[in-house]
Amino acid sequence: MTHEPHTQTPTVVKLGGSCLEDLAEAWWDDLARHAQERPLVLVHGWSKPLRKLSPRYSEPSAVLRDRYGNQSRWTTPEVIEDIRRVSAELAEDVLGRLGRRGVVTERLLGSDGLVRAGEAERLWWKDKQLVEVENLVGPITGVDPAALQNQRPGHAYLVTPLARNELGQEVNTDADRAAAAVAGATGASDLILVTDVAHLLIDGRPVREIGAGDVARFRDKGATGGMRKKLRAAGEALDGGVRRVVIGSAPVTDLLAARTGTVITRN
Repeated sequence: MTHEPHTQTPTVVKLGGSCLEDLAEAWWDDLARHAQERPLVLVHGWSKPLRKLSPRYSEPSAVLRDRYGNQSRWTTPEVIEDIRRVSAELAEDVLGRLGRRGVVTERLLGSDGLVRAGEAERLWWKDKQLVEVENLVGPITGVDPAALQNQRPGHAYLVTPLARNELGQEVNTDADRAAAAVAGATGASDLILVTDVAHLLIDGRPVREIGAGDVARFRDKGATGGMRKKLRAAGEALDGGVRRVVIGSAPVTDLLAARTGTVITRN
């Protein structure tokens, strides 16, 4: 049975900031072919471009830890401007790559009515003390899918995951969790988290498939670094109605076909 374009839900793909510039031309060819078949929403990270912009973003002081142990980039108005700067350069590159392959791509700032954020944690560890720090970050509280109204095959959105909080401030959000929220809000059946590792590794061994019930267990015991955030995002996506999350470094078609990567399902 053939669906009309307006009935198709998108595939949501989060492009990891650590791997974006290393993706091969064949990877982009595959993504463009997929975009010709169904709507596509891309959400990008910016970790590596931001570190390349200035050495200060690699310093330990650039990251704060709250009283619950959660880490966050220390985001000031100046950091927001730097995020906007590197994101604009990144977007120009992505739009060019897809445009040359026949995919019309539209860029959206999440803070322009797409992504809403809640109040930020105010107490952070600094110099071994919990102190009140102004940090322009916030947990995602909602996504307005009306901002993504042009979903159709042959068209892609590229979302920069900044958000707007209740005070009207532009704030930083986690890109993996933003992608999960976008996937849930748009009714996407699949969320692909493209990263620089081929699989989720637990005790050094690749994990090919897990269920939703294992996500929290692996996140809190076994997964390390950025993979913990990806598992948290995967759990939120499944809770939001997404059928399947795939984590990996391969072309999107291979990840969707479960030929590689780690597949996380609700069952």
